[in-house]
Amino acid sequence: MMKMKTLLAAVLAGALSLSLAACSGPKTAEPTQQPTQEVFQGEDVRLAVLSGPTGIGAAKLLTDSDKDDTVNHYTYTVATDNNEVVAGLTAADGEYDIAMVASNVAANLYNKTQGDVKILALGTQGVLHILEGSNGMAIQSMKDLKGKTIYATGQGANPEYILRHLLTENGLDPDKDVEIVFADATEISAKLISGEIETAMLPVPAATAAIAKSQGSVRDAIDLTSAWNDLDNGSQLIMSAVVARADFLAEHPQAVDAFLEEYEASVTYVKENPEQAGQLVADLGIAPSAAIAQKAIPQCNLVFLSGADMKPAISGYYEVLYSIDPTAVGGKLPDDNIYYVP
Repeated sequence: MMKMKTLLAAVLAGALSLSLAACSGPKTAEPTQQPTQEVFQGEDVRLAVLSGPTGIGAAKLLTDSDKDDTVNHYTYTVATDNNEVVAGLTAADGEYDIAMVASNVAANLYNKTQGDVKILALGTQGVLHILEGSNGMAIQSMKDLKGKTIYATGQGANPEYILRHLLTENGLDPDKDVEIVFADATEISAKLISGEIETAMLPVPAATAAIAKSQGSVRDAIDLTSAWNDLDNGSQLIMSAVVARADFLAEHPQAVDAFLEEYEASVTYVKENPEQAGQLVADLGIAPSAAIAQKAIPQCNLVFLSGADMKPAISGYYEVLYSIDPTAVGGKLPDDNIYYVP
């Protein structure tokens, strides 16, 4: 009898235990703690910027960098010549990580370094203008240049190739129907203003400054960007590019992404605020004065193109350059790997 009571008590205790377990429901799993994602703090970037229209779009970025108001930490150089930038990019120790150069120089660098330098972004479109001095009004189109002596900058670079192509496409032989005399912008401007020469091709802001200083005797006769667009050949006139060393791109993708965001924001600011940006451009030595920079900014045709947008924008232009002179792009058309597309 005692055993029966003990057994009954055990059965009742087991049933009660099961009942309580059922009432309590399934156990809630302890929440797992998510790892904290690190915020990118920026990296040191060595940047080279060309003075003139190629560097104008970077003015806000450089100014913000001086104030420690950028994600990356930029050490920058404002250079006056493409050759200086090329030497820094191709030096054994890689003096620059990212640089702004003429678009044909970007293709040359890619081909000559066998892909060690790539294009990050495209910047200014056409910045060249045909100027007519001595209060002249004879030049209204490219065809009106027949028989003229044209003083020009940019021998062996984008300006010469663009001028030759536009003359040819408008039925003129660059070697017979005109005489092209190459000189630096300062000399050309002085002779144009004094009346010593009557026709010149200059980029902004040099063209802007010559017109302003002439007190009305020099005028903007032809915007070569408009003349290029009138050809309607499917190519865009893209005169500058942002390039970077391929090893830097591979090793520092976050720094590259931050740069592209900061550079795009800088280009947008400069375009939308020419008065304020003009002062920044002058302070950095990219243009001779704030007043000239302010007038030049709307004429610079500033753009920001990156990633998959680059090839359709500039490949046609490279084809034109190659058809004029293969050495203009390094002896061959660059393949698609020239474009940095993350």
